[in-house]
Amino acid sequence: MTTEGKQPKGRQGRQEQQAPDAQASGRDKQQQKGRQGRQEQQAPGAQASGGEKKGRPQGQPQGKQAAPEAKPAPPAPPQPRVIPSLLVRYQQQVRPALRKEFGYTNDLQAPRVMKVVLNIGLGEALTNANAAERASQDLALITGQRPVVTRAKRDIAGFKLRGGQPIGVMATLHSDRMYTFLERLLVISLPRIRDFRGTPRDAFDGRGNYSLGIREHIIFPEIEYGKVDKIRGLQVNIVTNARNDREAFRLLELLGMPFARDGARAAS
Repeated sequence: MTTEGKQPKGRQGRQEQQAPDAQASGRDKQQQKGRQGRQEQQAPGAQASGGEKKGRPQGQPQGKQAAPEAKPAPPAPPQPRVIPSLLVRYQQQVRPALRKEFGYTNDLQAPRVMKVVLNIGLGEALTNANAAERASQDLALITGQRPVVTRAKRDIAGFKLRGGQPIGVMATLHSDRMYTFLERLLVISLPRIRDFRGTPRDAFDGRGNYSLGIREHIIFPEIEYGKVDKIRGLQVNIVTNARNDREAFRLLELLGMPFARDGARAAS
């Protein structure tokens, strides 16, 4: 009887002991639910701020737009080509005359000027260190392009020359610049030679190339006489594709080369 009466009391005691634990676990669950709810409310704002960080480039403050990139300047329009008048004369007058005289069947068979080579020898460069520079400046004014300094290939004891020393300057002209120089040479520079009686007729090399020596380079109007340190000689080589000297002579004669008359002494 006593044991049966005590059992209900033990059960009630255990239930009373378990009740506080259940209440505590219930409060914990409510607190966890409250925390989850607050986190869910804050999540959309955090996602939005994260999206803004991803979309905004690095190093740019929030709320400012990126500056537009500078567009490159458009290229300058190409300048129209100015055809030299001597080239026009060759195409319209000289070439038809050569075809008629020599019986060419094609315009490409007619001889033409291929290039012009100008050369200034500098024997003084062995003792004057500034000779090559001054000669290069003068030749650049005459031709309109930068010349090349030629150097000795080997040592020559008789001339006190060592390999690599500058011994001259040279410039090669092609195309429009070549025809422009020839026109200035034939029309302006050669008539300025003192006691000029024409260019030599026998200065061809047998292959249609013509060599003209000029004693004073100051005959070209581009050279200022007051700034010249020394008067130098100049060699002009006119290279053609003519098959012989007769065709080359006729080509240069039609272009306006003032050849000396037969029996007259050429002065250059």
